[in-house]
Amino acid sequence: MDPATRGQTIKRARRRHGYSQSVLAGLVGRSESWLSQVERGILSVDSHEILTRLARVLRLDLTELTGTETEAVTDMRYDAARAIERAMMRYSTLETIVAETGIEPRVDPASLFTQAHQTYAAYQAARYDEVGRRLPQLIREAEAAAHTPGSDRPAVCSARAMVYNTAAALLRRVGEKDLAWQAADRAMSAAEWADQTLLTAVGAYRLAYVFISRRRPAEAAELAMGAASALERRMRPGTPEELSVYGGLHLAAATAAAAEFDRAAVPRFLRQARRAATRLGGDHNLHGTAFGPTNVAIHTISTAVAIGDARTAVEAGEDLQVGALPAGLVGRRAQVCLDLARAYTQRRQDAAAVHTLLDAERLAPELIRYHPGTAGVLTELLRREHRRSTPELRPLASRAGVA
Repeated sequence: MDPATRGQTIKRARRRHGYSQSVLAGLVGRSESWLSQVERGILSVDSHEILTRLARVLRLDLTELTGTETEAVTDMRYDAARAIERAMMRYSTLETIVAETGIEPRVDPASLFTQAHQTYAAYQAARYDEVGRRLPQLIREAEAAAHTPGSDRPAVCSARAMVYNTAAALLRRVGEKDLAWQAADRAMSAAEWADQTLLTAVGAYRLAYVFISRRRPAEAAELAMGAASALERRMRPGTPEELSVYGGLHLAAATAAAAEFDRAAVPRFLRQARRAATRLGGDHNLHGTAFGPTNVAIHTISTAVAIGDARTAVEAGEDLQVGALPAGLVGRRAQVCLDLARAYTQRRQDAAAVHTLLDAERLAPELIRYHPGTAGVLTELLRREHRRSTPELRPLASRAGVA
């Protein structure tokens, strides 16, 4: 797309949303004079990161600013998603299960919950291929348990919620947004049937992140804060489990605010999360939230990157010590590297970005292979590649499946 056409598209969208040039420029981390020149077609925007931010703020499809059908293309499709989808689509009744197998299934809810918990631990360790192999059977067993007469309904619903929370977390991570939404919705429904306030709050925590991935940040923040408010009414003063979920909900709200470029709301939600982490007294991984002071610091980095404050992200990231995180949170550690690489890319410190991505790959190769955010960073780096300073870039991009 030529600069003049793109500039006019940005200008029309800005006026439609009632933004002044100074406001829009601030939201995407650029100066008013820069935006003025872009809108007049004097400057061309060659940064994928800036184009993405403009599209998000102006509620445009990225293709409306690029003139191309696809951006950040990757051929690393997560094939296990299709098996998970087939398992979710069965809707088997007990009668059809018996007809197909010749036996009446007897699923122990406690055993199912344990297996789901172990599978979620594998997800947090960034072993996504393993999780994809395990989930279809877990989903079938969860549905069989739900259709078994005389079963312990609260226990079955709790186990079913855990299975679908695990599925939602994985599917969101690998970019299967629609399927993640279905899984998260089933987890919420199961939690409500279990009649456990804390479990329902966990479901809201998971669903909020799915909403964010589907570009519904306002709905995500509303959901997270509604669950946090309901949880707060029963916290006197709050168990470690309650504090972890409560703090995690505020981190989800901060992420949602960053997705809307709400620079005032982000620090407010982070402060609330920090207070909960202080009350908790350390880093834990209760209900899969990985919540504690270190995770609050990690979200300080990720939200700063999201709103274009790369300087804050780099300063916080370079000082962060992730050693306090509970063992097994490999994906969370690697995500820090990925966020920091995005910040370096925004600052055009390309060599640092590539080295940080390589660190992430050493920690969690499957995160780099499947996470959609990796493709965006690598695409941006390839656009302005300087082979002498980043010789590892192309081999890394090839391993990540970036076209």
